[in-house]
Amino acid sequence: MGTLLFLLITANRVPSYLGSSFAFIAPVAGAMSTNGIGGALGGIVIAGAALFVVGLVVQKTGTGWIHALMPPVVMGTIVALIGLNLATSTFPAMKALPLTTFGTMLAIVLCSVLFRGLLGRLSILLGLVVGYLLALAQGQVSFQAFDDAAWLGLPAFHLPEFHVNTFLLFLPVVFVLIAENVGHVKTVGLMTGQNLDKMNGRALMADGAASMVAGFGGGSGTTTYAENIGVMASSRVYSTAAYWVAGVVAILLAFLPKFGAAVATIPPGVLGGAGIVLYGMIGVMGARIWVSNKVDFSNTVNLMSAGAGLITALAVNSATGDLQWGPFSVGGIALGTAVTLAVFHLMRATARWRRTEPADSTELDAPNPGKLG
Repeated sequence: MGTLLFLLITANRVPSYLGSSFAFIAPVAGAMSTNGIGGALGGIVIAGAALFVVGLVVQKTGTGWIHALMPPVVMGTIVALIGLNLATSTFPAMKALPLTTFGTMLAIVLCSVLFRGLLGRLSILLGLVVGYLLALAQGQVSFQAFDDAAWLGLPAFHLPEFHVNTFLLFLPVVFVLIAENVGHVKTVGLMTGQNLDKMNGRALMADGAASMVAGFGGGSGTTTYAENIGVMASSRVYSTAAYWVAGVVAILLAFLPKFGAAVATIPPGVLGGAGIVLYGMIGVMGARIWVSNKVDFSNTVNLMSAGAGLITALAVNSATGDLQWGPFSVGGIALGTAVTLAVFHLMRATARWRRTEPADSTELDAPNPGKLG
């Protein structure tokens, strides 16, 4: 439904099939632990609403203020700390199911270099299949839920609940979604040979609206999805008609409980192995943003901003998981993001006022949109 809504709001100008951003994983897990699935869905709705408002502003003013607020050093740090914070979630699988976990990881990395084109881009899916077969051989797969599921039925809808103490958990998500969306629209424009810059506002609004719809129905938050854009580049199919068909098919699959139950049979070891690769890629993607935009870490502003944000995020995650400040529950990702933004802009403003730090030209450059994932 989010994909169809995206196509409508962007007037069929931007071919895209929405997926869920990695940025949602940590805040959803945090909200689930304190307020259950309803609290997590409420956070998704709030994040979608915030993104919709950003889209309205971008439609009127353009994206220049986004690049000023989140220059490459800041965006790279936010992306890196998200990946590094997710790392601990793979440890239980490593400890309990090492053969399946590392076998899945090995299958994914080998498939990525064994195959070219479309199969190469689907290396994670192929690795999951190999890991699944490995888990099946060890008796780690249960088909009880699949056997019990009906062939036809309604999706498991769930309404959101809004809790003040979870709102800050979803703050970093908005920043990442903004960068992803703007970068992906630019990438699609380059692939299709069209200038889609004027569609940035609409795309952000559509992304936010889709996340709100998902949150109110019981689904995960949405974003323009890099992997789907990669498949589009491999297939060279840029027609929005294909995405209309894909969206309708996905909706129909939601009425097949057997399909959902089959996906749910994927064992923890397989998910843990995939997580090692995916979360690692997310962390390194932050460094990739720094490198591709030539961020100068000899500049004290850049060095301390990135360092303070990363250490804050990792310290909170490794020590307690969350900090409780009054009614707010603040996770490592949210606090690390806030520290990165505050330190960077405070240091830069002070340095320019005192003229103690030479301005670094890379600070103000827009993050390279083709390198965001």
